[in-house]
Amino acid sequence: MEKWFRAYRHMKIRNKLSILIALTIIVTFAFTTLVQQYAFSIYDRQLYDKSSQVLNLSSSAIESELQRIEQISYNMVADVQLQNMLRSLRTSGPDYDSHLLRLNLIDRLLSYIGSEPNLFSIHLIDSNGTEHAAGNTYSIGSAKKARIMQLAGEAGGGDVWVFPDENDSALISVRDIRSFSTTNIDLLYLGTLIIRVNLDAIVRKSVAEEGELLILSDSDVVYPRRPSFDTAVIEDRLNEDRKGYFTETSGGETLFVSHSRSASTGWTYLNLTPYNQVFERIIFVKRLVVIVFGVIFILVILWGIRFSRSLTRPIDELIGRMKLAEKGNFAEANVLSGDDASKAMDEIGLLQRTFRLMIERINTLITENYSNRLLLKETEFKALQAQINPHFLYNTLESINWIAKMNKQTQISQMVEALGLLLRNSVSLKEPIVTLADEIAIVRSYITIQKFRFGERLVFSLEIPERYHHLKVPKLTLQPLLENAIQYALEPSIDGCSIWIRAYETENSLNLTVEDDGPGMPADTLARLRSGRLASKGNGIGLINIDERIKLSFGEAYGVQVESRPGHGTRIIIRLPNDTEG
Repeated sequence: MEKWFRAYRHMKIRNKLSILIALTIIVTFAFTTLVQQYAFSIYDRQLYDKSSQVLNLSSSAIESELQRIEQISYNMVADVQLQNMLRSLRTSGPDYDSHLLRLNLIDRLLSYIGSEPNLFSIHLIDSNGTEHAAGNTYSIGSAKKARIMQLAGEAGGGDVWVFPDENDSALISVRDIRSFSTTNIDLLYLGTLIIRVNLDAIVRKSVAEEGELLILSDSDVVYPRRPSFDTAVIEDRLNEDRKGYFTETSGGETLFVSHSRSASTGWTYLNLTPYNQVFERIIFVKRLVVIVFGVIFILVILWGIRFSRSLTRPIDELIGRMKLAEKGNFAEANVLSGDDASKAMDEIGLLQRTFRLMIERINTLITENYSNRLLLKETEFKALQAQINPHFLYNTLESINWIAKMNKQTQISQMVEALGLLLRNSVSLKEPIVTLADEIAIVRSYITIQKFRFGERLVFSLEIPERYHHLKVPKLTLQPLLENAIQYALEPSIDGCSIWIRAYETENSLNLTVEDDGPGMPADTLARLRSGRLASKGNGIGLINIDERIKLSFGEAYGVQVESRPGHGTRIIIRLPNDTEG
């Protein structure tokens, strides 16, 4: 068994799908055979579903109408006019005013019964025992009236149903009327409200034609008044379950009985359907199941074959590309991907697209890593060339500084100090990222030297607030740009030149600008500079180098931007993060 399981695990997906389809065929044929035998076993269940649906619809419609009648009786009990009339009748004597009150009371009852076709009549017995009736009146016997009033009194103002009997086919809703108002709730007995309901009309309107309806309340028959079968036999078969079904023979005919108990009234609704009436429908359902199953079986086989091919073809293609990538042939592995737009974006399509993007990213990283290594080697070589015994240079400059101070040569001393600080910061490779304050110190040292060289021709302004001094920048970011401004804007000019270094903050960045009012650049020169095709004239750090160092340090969203027009000077914008504490 373990051997077969291991062999199955190492099978190709195409073979696994073939086995799955074969097993599906075997199970399908077995299932078809079982369905033939099982079809008649679900016969009763089909009958129950059908009759249960009819029963639920019928009982819901009947109970909805009865609840509406209960609401009518509640509205009448709470009617302010009826309350006032009954209160007046309670205290008045048998005079003319009492007669008018009774007439008004009947008119009020007529206003309720006029728009209700399902009501026979409305009877109201006041606190004096006088009966007032409206509609298709019926003389309620004294014994029945006493029982009705007793039930209403026991309900304490609640609604009580009295079922039809041999003498009266009406379903009766009865409740006591108690005195209450917004200012006084004394609950004095004012009368008893009796509403005779035409249950036959409600049932005819609510019940479907199929089957016969029977309504029971415990052992009492609510509907119909005279059943055409022995209800005692059916009552014995009812269990305590809220829903169910059974078959019962009555009068030589087999009946299928489904029953449902109402949660609100406690009544049991039964639907009685002749058992043989739906037999032909079950046969039809059986044949339909077989036909539908056969069609579905054919469609599943065809779909399985197509699905197997569509699933394994892109997987085989992806395996081929992975083998190429395993050998290091990333370019060819990427070319085999084809057009992503024509690929389905399911799991396999997304896997192919992710693999292609991974190959592209690996290629890019390899290229970038190779370029960065070349740039690092070149930088290290230049740094080694520049480090010609720096301690010897610092000591020599320090000696020159002291000689200048001893001879009171202040300008020479300042130039030597500035040059020493500039050399210390330029040659040191320990801190590639420095604070903006350190970068400003380099700029000030460089300007000190250039001021002695150009004198009043150089006008320099540094406008960077101290709140930005703690932010980090790559070392030698501003000084090379300042050197370029002097070289291209000041040196070629006979007149003076102004250079500004400013800072301003946007929502996501801190922008440092190095701006001059020199001759500016032609459009073609600016385009070549932006594209990196313009070579630097000197041996210093160029714009491209500064831009790459900023992007490597902080990301592609930051870097250097150049703006220039002939005759309007040049402005270089350095975009940095406004929060570089990390």
